[in-house]
Amino acid sequence: MKTLLSIVIWLGSIILTILLFIVVFILNLLLWPFDKLKKATHAQCFWWSDAVSALNPYWNIQVSGLENINPKEVYVVIANHQSLADIVVLYKTRMQFKWVAKASLFNIPFMGWCLTLIKHIKLERGDFASIKRVYHQAALWLRNGMSVLFFPEGTRSQTDQMNEFQNGAFKLAIKEKKPVLPICINGTREAIPRGSWIFKDKAFVKVTVLPAISTEPFSSADFAKLRDLVRVKIDDCLKAG
Repeated sequence: MKTLLSIVIWLGSIILTILLFIVVFILNLLLWPFDKLKKATHAQCFWWSDAVSALNPYWNIQVSGLENINPKEVYVVIANHQSLADIVVLYKTRMQFKWVAKASLFNIPFMGWCLTLIKHIKLERGDFASIKRVYHQAALWLRNGMSVLFFPEGTRSQTDQMNEFQNGAFKLAIKEKKPVLPICINGTREAIPRGSWIFKDKAFVKVTVLPAISTEPFSSADFAKLRDLVRVKIDDCLKAG
């Protein structure tokens, strides 16, 4: 029974992702002269996220703290990273943003093509030139009124402990004078089966949007203080469960 249900979940998710790509592709053509920030195409991922999560009876997703999001504000969004399911659940915040995502995700059929059409930011790991391009592109998006979302751990954490945070996003937030919006994701590590495609266990996922942190009190030399402050905030949220 679990095998059959898992087949339905994966097949349904693939069909929904193909449908998402078709909608994004058409809207991208129709709205190209008018929607330079790709807000309309990004918003299509909201219904996709709802549909994919509703299709999976093993997922129980709770989102809180949405009152901490000011839709008129531009943020450097910082989230911890537990699994690929983070991509699905973060769309439930209904925020407009650009991901900084590893280049390999852009090569995934349909999903990766959506990332390209919506103009998310591609990162080649270990490539210094790519890293410079990422922060240049991120700065341009911020200056044009679009939030940018970073996973500062760099890669998914394999344990209950977060990896160390990298510095770049915090340097950028201070330089561009944008507030940092921390988001705590808890439970997605169990949302996708490890070493198997069969769903077996319930995953209780919590997405908590924490209050934004102003970067006004921080100088360019204070990036480590900001980094550590944000990490502590997310870590405390994770420990609270």
